[in-house]
Amino acid sequence: MGRKLLYLLIVGLFVSYYIYTPLPDNIEEPWKLTLISTSMKAFLHLASFAEFLGLRHFADLMMLTVAIEEVPPTSDENVTVTETKFDNVPVRVYVPKRKLDAQRRAVFFIHGGGWCSGSAALPNYDLLSRWTAERLDAVVISTNYRLAPKYHFPIQFEDVYNALRWFLRKTVLENYGVDPERICVSGDSAGGNLAAAVTQQLLGDPEVKTKVKIQALIYPALQPLDLHLPSYQENSHMPILSKSIMVRLWSEYFTTDRALEKAMLSNQHVPEESSHLFKSVNWSSLLPERFRKGHVYTNPTYGSSELSQKYPGFLDVRAAPLLADDNRLRGLPLTYVLTCQYDVLRDDGLMYVTRLRNAGVQVTHNHVEDGFHGAASFLQLKISHRTMNQYISWLKKNL
Repeated sequence: MGRKLLYLLIVGLFVSYYIYTPLPDNIEEPWKLTLISTSMKAFLHLASFAEFLGLRHFADLMMLTVAIEEVPPTSDENVTVTETKFDNVPVRVYVPKRKLDAQRRAVFFIHGGGWCSGSAALPNYDLLSRWTAERLDAVVISTNYRLAPKYHFPIQFEDVYNALRWFLRKTVLENYGVDPERICVSGDSAGGNLAAAVTQQLLGDPEVKTKVKIQALIYPALQPLDLHLPSYQENSHMPILSKSIMVRLWSEYFTTDRALEKAMLSNQHVPEESSHLFKSVNWSSLLPERFRKGHVYTNPTYGSSELSQKYPGFLDVRAAPLLADDNRLRGLPLTYVLTCQYDVLRDDGLMYVTRLRNAGVQVTHNHVEDGFHGAASFLQLKISHRTMNQYISWLKKNL
């Protein structure tokens, strides 16, 4: 009996240690977040172990869970949902059923998932698209794109850009009854990265006559050059998205070569000949004072040129929209940026807000003080409904 009790105590201590996640005091519904975090952590550990054994790639296992969770394109009493392809890219289309004499506004949405996971058919994205279509009386295009590890940059960017260009054609807009002057491009996390990148790309595309009115970026990933920002330091072990996971996702976007991940983890992956790029991501001048407090900026430690020659994508503005020069930024449309205090990607969004405003772009910045990465995605949490209501309400007023 004593031995069984000892074993039970050891198991209990192990489970408690595994489940325990220190959270900031102002996090709402901490136990719900802890349970979500624990299930995700368990899956990531299993995926890493399977990869270590050579069974499956880490990202392949992530995609298996996505396939299990996907929901079919089901219409309801308010919204008609269909699936089609725009220039061979699969998209899900949401059209309100209520009759409207005038043309509708439109939202072109790009899901997140670290460029190697996610789908427009996941329940959270499906529900967000329904809410957006119904509350804005808008056509919503929720696009998919090919994913790592099978496909690397620039495939994800090109898929999204080609689908967007197709949608912006006059005949397509007319077919869906969309007002060409009321179009928004939006996305969250990696989708926010792609939304920012394709919106920039449109500026220099003479073949696209229709320009977007708004870009709306939800905790976007905007640069992989400096992965030692204050937000990475402060939130390196936060639930949902730790620094190590974010670095892995960035590296997988470009290659399955783990050498890039290793260099990124030590923040020594940018060669000296690319040192001029750091001025675009220099947090000591771009972050508001409250986010710099307690941190000292140090000059970058440069890496060898070998990685950047093999995988030049991580220095490409299409993968890192924060690298765009001021002339490129000046032409961007009205912008909404949502950042979360407890998110490794917080400072990417904050720096983009500063750079856009310095370039004369009108920006609405919504900083969620009790937010974390994915705060808008977990439908079982109150914070998700709050942040999505804020996002949709802003679009309703401005689009």
